[in-house]
Amino acid sequence: MLKCSWFVFFFVLVTGMSPLSPYLNLDPRYLVQDTDEFILPTGANKTRGRFELAFFTIGGCCMTGAAFGALNGLRLGLKETQNMAWSKPRNVQILNMVTRQGALWANTLGSLALLYSAFGVIIEKTRGAEDDLNTIAAGTLTGMLYKSTGGMRGIARGGIAGLTLTGLYALYNNWEHMKGSIARQSL
Repeated sequence: MLKCSWFVFFFVLVTGMSPLSPYLNLDPRYLVQDTDEFILPTGANKTRGRFELAFFTIGGCCMTGAAFGALNGLRLGLKETQNMAWSKPRNVQILNMVTRQGALWANTLGSLALLYSAFGVIIEKTRGAEDDLNTIAAGTLTGMLYKSTGGMRGIARGGIAGLTLTGLYALYNNWEHMKGSIARQSL
């Protein structure tokens, strides 16, 4: 191996050429890519659709819920066992609380993300357009369905919560556009 390294060094020194990769047997300059190389249909945009983003949304919400739940479980476990001495039963109780809360929050946020994504895809396919109205409608329907076991008051509260959260998200998402249009109107 040492002889091969000296040979490559000598080859580069004498010829001034870039050596071939000893492992791949090709010039590494051909592996560098400056641009994205995606095959898109003619006229297609380079953004992901709502269906493709659904997988990221659901997985991200599950993992966020698990992390938040685990931290909350750790807090609750330490709080509930503060009078106990550090021992194996205390550690087990804390771990049980961490896993219970982590699973609870992961399931809750994952279910909400699944409902939101499903409603978003259905609304997009039905309307044939992708805009903030789809986002707000999907959030409102998600809140309504998730809280539907609480009767009409639960449905109303869930719908208002979904409408508020997705409305704030849509406002945040379009903040720069709104600032620019307000600035143009004041001129």
